Amino acid sequence: MSKICEVCGKRPVAGRSIIRHGIPKKRGGIGLHTRGINARRFEPNLQRVRVRLSSGSVKRMQVCARCIRAGKISKA
Repeated sequence: MSKICEVCGKRPVAGRSIIRHGIPKKRGGIGLHTRGINARRFEPNLQRVRVRLSSGSVKRMQVCARCIRAGKISKA
């Protein structure tokens, strides 16, 4: 099953994890040095919930936590 919110369309996005070593100049060091950059994915926080549709029927949907908190769906 795809990791996409069925309400707002939020989906995984690509990003990077940067590894740095050293002490910042602000703290008396010679600065931070990049030691590695790894590709990673930021996944949405999807929950499988039973949603009451406007027609009155109930359907299971994958909805992100942000949509649930915002009240964009009504739970069955």
